[in-house]
Amino acid sequence: MEALSLVGLIAVSAAVAGAARRTPIPAPLLLVAAGLIASYVPGVPDYHLDPHIVLPLVLPPLLHLAALDSSYLDLRANLRPVALLSVGYVLFATVAVGYLAYLLVPDLPLPAALVLGAVIAPPDAVAATAIARRMGLPPRITTILQGESLVNDATAITAYKVALAAAIGAGASWGSAFQEFVLASVGGVGVGLVLMIPIHWLRKHLKEALLQNTLSLLIPFIAYAAAEQVHASGVLAVVVVALYLGHHSYQVDFATRLQEEAVWKMVAFILESTVFALIGLQLAIVVEELGDYGVGEALLYAAGVFVAVVVVRFVWVYPATFLPRMLSRRIREREPDTNWKAPLIVGWAGMRGVVSLAIAFSIPLTTSSGEGFPARNLVLFLTFTTVIGTLVVQGLTLPPLIRLLKLPGRDVQAQTLAEAQAQNQASAAAERRLQELLEDERNQLPGPLADRLRTVMERRRNSVWERLGAVNAVTGESADDTYRRLAREMISTERDVFVELRNRRQIDDEMLRTLLRRLDLEEATAFREETA
Repeated sequence: MEALSLVGLIAVSAAVAGAARRTPIPAPLLLVAAGLIASYVPGVPDYHLDPHIVLPLVLPPLLHLAALDSSYLDLRANLRPVALLSVGYVLFATVAVGYLAYLLVPDLPLPAALVLGAVIAPPDAVAATAIARRMGLPPRITTILQGESLVNDATAITAYKVALAAAIGAGASWGSAFQEFVLASVGGVGVGLVLMIPIHWLRKHLKEALLQNTLSLLIPFIAYAAAEQVHASGVLAVVVVALYLGHHSYQVDFATRLQEEAVWKMVAFILESTVFALIGLQLAIVVEELGDYGVGEALLYAAGVFVAVVVVRFVWVYPATFLPRMLSRRIREREPDTNWKAPLIVGWAGMRGVVSLAIAFSIPLTTSSGEGFPARNLVLFLTFTTVIGTLVVQGLTLPPLIRLLKLPGRDVQAQTLAEAQAQNQASAAAERRLQELLEDERNQLPGPLADRLRTVMERRRNSVWERLGAVNAVTGESADDTYRRLAREMISTERDVFVELRNRRQIDDEMLRTLLRRLDLEEATAFREETA
């Protein structure tokens, strides 16, 4: 891929993703649609999805960021449903969908059908979790979907390797399949456990935020490559390291956290936008490679496989939700009660993504005997149509389904109250600590400066409570919102004056940058973002 074509792809993808924020359509769906249209526009380059780029270079940073944003404690509390989806469901879907495809498609050998089943087994929850957060789903459902997406790729890749070995004639017994699964799983987790503590130690002891963030960008690739080098799961290694780093992020310097958040948001935006556009751009390539299969015949098979994928997920999700609760009193006592609505959402949020396509494109052209891989072109086409079908059909209907079911979302009032109580406890502890420090003669401050520290602390204590108070009758803002708006106006005025002084040559550009950075840090640390 030429540099100009790559830059064009990234730029157009970012523009479409930015435009999607002004529409009710989720960005992944709009990007896929744009890619589908662009794939047949004359002059648009052929953007062939290369698995040797997607799996080691695109997947690790996306998984790393998803794990950083996840809660280790929430995932641990929901370990059973997450494991049943990310491991149990993927293996079940590999066999069930593969066998149904074998029955549906004439002349498709069972090993090749199982390869197809493994390829399209793992849901990609980027779109699902984005919709879940946007629609305000209950936190437990969002956590389960996030947890599933962190681990299911590792299960699917391992299942794919086993099925592929059987399909190309390399031989794969049940014993060797189990051995490879254990090696990949235990090895991936082991590599992550070995790497996470020294990496965190290094992050804590690097003094420059620039170096710390450079290391942050390298971490997912280091974890993935180290695990793959010993034939373990790079996916699991990345997830384990990122969960540990995210859980202990408070121990890292504040400047690193501020920069890291901005850098990773940009990286995720670029990668996710480009990846979903790439999915749509594969249409022309996949159709061209159909070979002996007619488009109408292939579409008929695609519809059958799509239905099988959707049905098989529900066949797994509902029993996996209710059977353990029926059989175990401990589970009933430990986990919150549920009803038929939650598994309906989880079952319908099974959109497939770029990992399935990347794995499909990695299927070799020939078997061990030198013959062509059976129905390889059809497997590629069925993978593509399943990804597109789930993204479009399930992605477009998931928001109205959530609204129709009227699931209880996040209780904003309760969350704000919990935040206020936490802030009150922290401020009380800070106040006691400040008093202890001021009693030491080494920390003596003039009265106004000591009062300023107390004012800042009191401001933090009161800000959350003010969000719970009365609102302005004219603007509808809380007192806290009005305070933040006025403070931003003051900072904006100061910024304009600094620029004007620079333009008059009363201060130079270096001093301007120093003054503006001070204002930027004050605005970034003192005020929350208006939109999540």
